[in-house]
Amino acid sequence: MDGFKMDYLLADKGDDSDAIVAHAQAQGAQAVIPPRKHRKQPRTYDKALYKLRHLVENAFLHLKRWPGIATRYAKNVASFVAAVQIRCLALWLQIL
Repeated sequence: MDGFKMDYLLADKGDDSDAIVAHAQAQGAQAVIPPRKHRKQPRTYDKALYKLRHLVENAFLHLKRWPGIATRYAKNVASFVAAVQIRCLALWLQIL
């Protein structure tokens, strides 16, 4: 999380810890993490915003299905980033 500017930190229940939430808040971000069941004092979180996390997870799932990205065939960073951008563009065009 260090070095990134963010307004929200979206994470799943596995990342529900006071240390992660405190670190996000120290950087000025709001933690959107559902509380674990065993928490004595469950935190509130924005459920509508948390649902958007699913879209990001699906985007990574689709990127991993493309062999050129999953195995990093690109020889340099610029080629890899270009391949990711092309695949994201293809996914976006399928949605439209």
